[in-house]
Amino acid sequence: MAREYPVRRPIQSPPIHPGEVLREDVLPTLRLSVTDAAKQLGIARQTLHRILAGRAAVTPEMAVRLGKFCGNGPGLWLRLQQTHDLWHAERRLAAAVARIPSHRSAA
Repeated sequence: MAREYPVRRPIQSPPIHPGEVLREDVLPTLRLSVTDAAKQLGIARQTLHRILAGRAAVTPEMAVRLGKFCGNGPGLWLRLQQTHDLWHAERRLAAAVARIPSHRSAA
């Protein structure tokens, strides 16, 4: 059975979008422009720009590219995106979810 662990950041503070990590940490460290990074990733500059701006999600395919590009594998990028998306979904759906009954599994 999977365990859930408490989040160690203030609840009001949204998790960082993976594009922000790329924009603020990765590209400056590598001294790469968006155009150069996009070329190395094999994607359109506009696609990368949307991710950097937090307007597009990191897909599994993009996570594979970023994992190779950064040398840290795709898992980190997917977890960052999942954490970001889940935090926002929980807040967006809070009222609807509050009306859903909880059932305990017999297992």
